[in-house]
Amino acid sequence: MEAKTALIAMSGGVDSSVAAYLMLQAGFRCLGVNMRLYHNEDIGISIFKSCCSQEDREDAAAVAERLGMPFEVKDFTADFRREVIDKFIRTYEQGGTPNPCIDCNRCLKFARLLDFAGEKGLKYLVTGHYAQVEYEEESGRYLLRKARDLTKDQSYVLYNLTQEQLARTRFPLGELAGGKEETRRIAEKLGLSNAHKRESQDICFVPDGDYVGFMERYSGKRYGEGDFLDRAGQRIGRHRGAVRYTIGQRRGLGLAAAQPLYVCGKDMGANTVTVGRESDLYARELYAADLNWIALPELSGPLPVLAKTRYRQQEQRATAYPEPEGRMRLVFDRPQRAITPGQAVVMYRADGSGVVVGGGTIVGAVR
Repeated sequence: MEAKTALIAMSGGVDSSVAAYLMLQAGFRCLGVNMRLYHNEDIGISIFKSCCSQEDREDAAAVAERLGMPFEVKDFTADFRREVIDKFIRTYEQGGTPNPCIDCNRCLKFARLLDFAGEKGLKYLVTGHYAQVEYEEESGRYLLRKARDLTKDQSYVLYNLTQEQLARTRFPLGELAGGKEETRRIAEKLGLSNAHKRESQDICFVPDGDYVGFMERYSGKRYGEGDFLDRAGQRIGRHRGAVRYTIGQRRGLGLAAAQPLYVCGKDMGANTVTVGRESDLYARELYAADLNWIALPELSGPLPVLAKTRYRQQEQRATAYPEPEGRMRLVFDRPQRAITPGQAVVMYRADGSGVVVGGGTIVGAVR
């Protein structure tokens, strides 16, 4: 593979478009590729209103043509259905709250696309993520670091990258001090049609935000009513199906009470949802599985870290402890609100350098 060759993952948005331009400016021979993840009719939408749609593919192709770069579309619909959509539904049915963007990154963008890059004789995969990759001589490992513009940093959703993947991945936007605004200014100067394209805030295959409605249409299942329980296990009302509720939720419960009530737990087998006070949501400890370590080969003993359990959360001081069967226990210095199974916990070096130590999937919290 030639050293200065790259496959550009192009979503049709401004970020990947500018990433392609920056690589071309750096002298790389590039090929643009768009991933077809689903057909609109497969997920019950008939117009273009989410990322990864036909409209986005057309935008990506137009940008590639404008930049003078060859462009292809790869069909990953079967992989996406099996490894992202099916897991999304399964996680909700098991009582968790999934993060399909992380699964898509792990299983498709940084797996299938890197394989495709190899097939094409291209050394690097480039995406429009805001993060940085560097090689650390002391440890002999590739590191994932936060973007220069911390307000746009996306390292949280990239914690699953392996050493082999990091060695062949470039994030040119992560080095821009001006972050998204600088990206848009570059696109404006280039005259790109998507310079001011709105970012999608929804799950790509659930553009209307009604994830349970999607699950019922996609699987043909119906999620029935069940009981709301208080912390003592007493029935206090009826709910519309346990899959519809997430830990920490307050709105939409339909319960009359003297004080605000929040979802504190779910029993999917019994189809019950337990509610309580906000103080009942806090926990200092969590357990995580399906771990990926970046800054170290494995966790062999207690390790102070900065950790967060949600994308927008500020990192909190904690200590990670190894557990049997490759799991981890994480103990926070201070109790954290609404730690949710199915979500990712991502850890950074305790020195505040922004280097990702690793992460995993939350399987439980000790309240």
